[in-house]
Amino acid sequence: MVGAAALAFALMTGSAFAGSSTGTSALDDPAKMSPFFTDAGMKTMKSEAEAKAAWSAMSQEDKDAVMKDCADADIAKAHENFCKAAMMMGK
Repeated sequence: MVGAAALAFALMTGSAFAGSSTGTSALDDPAKMSPFFTDAGMKTMKSEAEAKAAWSAMSQEDKDAVMKDCADADIAKAHENFCKAAMMMGK
């Protein structure tokens, strides 16, 4: 019983530290990220001009979350192309 409670607590706190309410990074949130991609699977990025327009339209809070996630080596590796672009746009 105690072990199950400890596991449940670990899972709940782990998702709180992961970034968003879904337990994943901001980069996995389709609502935030779809303006940057041409496809629903978020594999093909839009043009540089479209990406810059989408970046400009984001709130500062969302930009900060993206930059924080891209600073994490594991997350950045999974979102390599986007993070390279975000680092350029975030300057």
